[in-house]
Amino acid sequence: MALFFDAEWFDARLSERELSREVLAAAAAMSAADLALVFKDQRELSAREVAAFAELLGVSAAEVADRAGVSTPRPGGEDRLTALERRVAALEAELALLKD
Repeated sequence: MALFFDAEWFDARLSERELSREVLAAAAAMSAADLALVFKDQRELSAREVAAFAELLGVSAAEVADRAGVSTPRPGGEDRLTALERRVAALEAELALLKD
């Protein structure tokens, strides 16, 4: 996992596909200014943006998240956690009913 945003890696993937940073920004519904902040490691990507980058670059979302820096979320990570918390709460409620 990269500690900081790996701009060289992203630029290389864009170059391989003959794409520009402007296309990457558009694919992720970001402004050019926001993308510039991401490349300077001054703005984090959202899970939705990670997914858009992955699709455009033809790599996994996990790889994009790993190359984008330590605190970048992976798509589905929060949803999975929420689902697990909801499931635990339901099981605790069922257990409480059984105890009564």
